[in-house]
Amino acid sequence: MGALEGRRIVVPETREIEVLAGMLERHGAAVIRCPLVAIRDADDPAPIVAWLERFVADPPDDLILFTGEGLQRLNKLAGTVGFSEKFVATLGRVRKITRGPKPARRLRELGLRPDLPVEPPTTAGIIAALAREGLAGRRVAVQLYPDNPHTELLDFLRAAAGSVDAVLPYAYASAAEEARVVAAIRAMAAGEIDLVAFTSAPQVRRLRQVARAAECEAALAEGFAKTRIAAVGPVVAAAVASAGGAVAIQPDNFHMRPMVNAIVEALG
Repeated sequence: MGALEGRRIVVPETREIEVLAGMLERHGAAVIRCPLVAIRDADDPAPIVAWLERFVADPPDDLILFTGEGLQRLNKLAGTVGFSEKFVATLGRVRKITRGPKPARRLRELGLRPDLPVEPPTTAGIIAALAREGLAGRRVAVQLYPDNPHTELLDFLRAAAGSVDAVLPYAYASAAEEARVVAAIRAMAAGEIDLVAFTSAPQVRRLRQVARAAECEAALAEGFAKTRIAAVGPVVAAAVASAGGAVAIQPDNFHMRPMVNAIVEALG
């Protein structure tokens, strides 16, 4: 019998839902899959292609990578327009600043590695690391991600660096059927769920949007009060707090496996 035998856990992950669900199921959990956020290509690829052309023709000094998904899509689009090899070669020459494990993993898949892995892997962590490094006169490129204006980081870079060139290579799309999401909210409110495991802030925001549209915000608040919440890192925990929830489980290492280990320790 696994440590999580009989525990019902909601998993809102989308990109790696089977990875996370499988980890929990190996410990005996009954996993309710409830993908909340899907990823799609940007509506207009032209600005992204133009950014790629600038990156290859006149490389920056630094590249900040927020997500592995962003790097993967940039490389894929570079291949579509015929200069993936040049893009990867240019990546090898610039200083690569990564937030968290996923962009680092994508770099390794390309035969590269981060030059400055940021700890903690947050926007504040990036700002603190670069403030110590000094950016005067340096040209900085930034791979952004959707559903976040990145105002604090971009304001810092514009004040500290010689120039800033940002790109947003993909968009979020709501993926789950609302009925499935509402069913999960009501199950939480009824006390039928032991834990919900959030792995990104957009999942929390999407959950609130669905609750608002379905007029079950009170049920979501009740569900948050009755259900233990796990968050993969501080950014996700902050989103949960802003939604009125309280995170009970948060690993020190911001990866899925440490989160699963923390869940096993807390619920097993």
